[in-house]
Amino acid sequence: MSEASAATDGRYTTVFGSLNDYRKGGVDIINDNPKNYAFSNVFEVAETSAAWERVVVGKNLEYVIEAARAEGTSPWYTCAHDEFVLCMDGEVEVHLVKPSEPLLAASAEGAHLVEGEPEGRKMGRLVLRRGHQGLLPANSVYRLAAATVSVVTFQTILGPVSVEKWAEICQTS
Repeated sequence: MSEASAATDGRYTTVFGSLNDYRKGGVDIINDNPKNYAFSNVFEVAETSAAWERVVVGKNLEYVIEAARAEGTSPWYTCAHDEFVLCMDGEVEVHLVKPSEPLLAASAEGAHLVEGEPEGRKMGRLVLRRGHQGLLPANSVYRLAAATVSVVTFQTILGPVSVEKWAEICQTS
């Protein structure tokens, strides 16, 4: 995501990556086995993924961070718990609808696809640019749109739209 490199005077400079300009990066393991760690790059994951494929890039128990290539208009999603979306590169627009009744049981985990156009009250829209984060409220229905290829991450719980492909995205040595 970002890279810190030592300058000649001992200070560090942060270099921000983007979909068009990133370094693969890596993990330097000292006295351990690299298989004990997982490392991936959200820009590389987005570059090699289908539009709106929500690829898990971080996991802590049931909680996940998903990276997605934001291109065109996404399907509609809903979730029984709050989620967050972070724009890593480009610009995305988020449209929110409050359905008259929740579409999922309170115990449902992760994001779920919603078939067709949702019925309910429009809640508004968010315009997110690099570094902007938005709340996707519990029991809302949301869709994202990107006029140009962008990158987003979702903070959520592992669910039916989460794609795990660790062998393809992680450094193993």
